[in-house]
Amino acid sequence: MFKRLLTLLVSVILAISFVLNGTVYADTLNLKSKSAILIEANTGQILYEKDSHNPLPPASVTKVMTLLLAIEAIDSGKIKITDKVVTSKHAFDMGGTQIYLEVGEEMTVDDLMKAIAMNSANDASVALAEYIAGTEENFVEMMNKRAKELGAKNTTFKNATGLPEEGHLTSVYDIAMISRELVKHESIFKYLTNKLDSLRNGKFSLINTNKLLWRYKGADGIKTGSTSEALYCMAATAKRGDTRLIAVVFGAPDSETRFSEAAKLLDYGFANYESVKVASKGQSFGNVKVFKGKKQAVSVVCRDDEYILIKKGEGKNIKTEVELKNAVLAPLAKEVPIGTVKITQDGKIIKTFNIYPQEVVEKANFFENLNKVFIGWLRYQ
Repeated sequence: MFKRLLTLLVSVILAISFVLNGTVYADTLNLKSKSAILIEANTGQILYEKDSHNPLPPASVTKVMTLLLAIEAIDSGKIKITDKVVTSKHAFDMGGTQIYLEVGEEMTVDDLMKAIAMNSANDASVALAEYIAGTEENFVEMMNKRAKELGAKNTTFKNATGLPEEGHLTSVYDIAMISRELVKHESIFKYLTNKLDSLRNGKFSLINTNKLLWRYKGADGIKTGSTSEALYCMAATAKRGDTRLIAVVFGAPDSETRFSEAAKLLDYGFANYESVKVASKGQSFGNVKVFKGKKQAVSVVCRDDEYILIKKGEGKNIKTEVELKNAVLAPLAKEVPIGTVKITQDGKIIKTFNIYPQEVVEKANFFENLNKVFIGWLRYQ
């Protein structure tokens, strides 16, 4: 009896030792993949990690970054989905998975995005990369620059496809951060969730390589990849309610393990955590007086949706505390914070974010200020 109690006690201690600040570390889920990570997309909080910063070849999961730069170019207006892209000899020469573009063949940006997201087409990736940046080399420079901006410290991209190349490495953590940025673009889901489609007026069929779209509740992305060097890799995302999770696995021994372990990570996250929206983009938290401005007051708003991540069943006693400046001096830019929101639970601060002027307030000229003084004087007569 004593031995059983001792064994139980040791097991509990070991279990607790694997949990620190809400993050579960390697081996608790018994994953076979070389490295893995699970994050909550709204907050970026890590819920599980196994060798998450280890640089490894990512295979076609590379295309998460290719898709990010493409959707940023589309959403910013730099390119349009109706633009026609002419296939170069370099794009034609791509090996691996393809849609078999011919030199000089024209295809719309929209169709190329489908081919990349669904079919992982290397020729489509290079054709679109060249259209955005002029050359694949220029595009790769953009990839690495953007990766650094997103906090990816163990990433060096050498191409836009993920085809094997010495030094082409990234980590599951870095891909999770890139994926988190990608899913902020609602327009990308048109491509990520598309299960079956076609190109060339129905002559070339596309089937999405992400099997989780068919068999996992809430799954809506992102990208698979495999080579003999990288083995089987995946960046997966699913959303239930306000909770969006991102799971990344590298180096799974086979395709089925890749999907099952991504699902296991997502299951763990949804079973234990939930996101709670504490503020909405554009939500007003009051007004602040403006001195010497063309307007006497400005509404103070939230610039983005704001969330907190809580363990299931622990969402009680959450309160919002707002601190606004008494007054500000014009001119006033929208990028300058003029207030703070603190989210507390049981008196403890769990999140803080800035709030901003709803609009620009220009400085009033001499006559406008004089007029306001005169109007103020009349009110008190």
